[in-house]
Amino acid sequence: MKLQANIAGAQPQVEIREQDSQVLAVVEGRRYKLELSCSQPGNYLLVHEGRVFACQVDGKAESGSTVNVTVGTTAHAVTLIDPKRLRSGAAFGADSHGAAQIVAPMPGKVVRILVEAGQQVEAGSGIAVVEAMKMQNEMKSPKSGTVLRVNVEVGVTVNGGDLLAVVE
Repeated sequence: MKLQANIAGAQPQVEIREQDSQVLAVVEGRRYKLELSCSQPGNYLLVHEGRVFACQVDGKAESGSTVNVTVGTTAHAVTLIDPKRLRSGAAFGADSHGAAQIVAPMPGKVVRILVEAGQQVEAGSGIAVVEAMKMQNEMKSPKSGTVLRVNVEVGVTVNGGDLLAVVE
């Protein structure tokens, strides 16, 4: 499963696969093979190359939600986004008070821009259409607000996770 993360402002690409009691992870190109055990809900032991890490996860880990992850004594606020779910209107960093970033769910070509900067939009309004593998995916606004900027033009090729527009 390919995910996009937001950890202290950094936005690494993450790929995670479960294989029995192991988790195979690729973070920004670095590969990790982790042994995983869960002692109780939210508490995990991770073993990587013989090193043991105690990990606690506070909150419900679902796409778009922020959870507090403590590894050893270091705490991190982590938001994981499943790009496949972005097509339904969920957006990276969206909440009712802040800006919502609409990102490309996968590599493709921008075939239509449906809004312009300064335009008012309703939640669920189309923002842009990205064509990938001969299918067109309409990226929608997760909230009502004003389009602050549109970062792409028709005909541009985008990568998964590229910022298309911002709605506030």
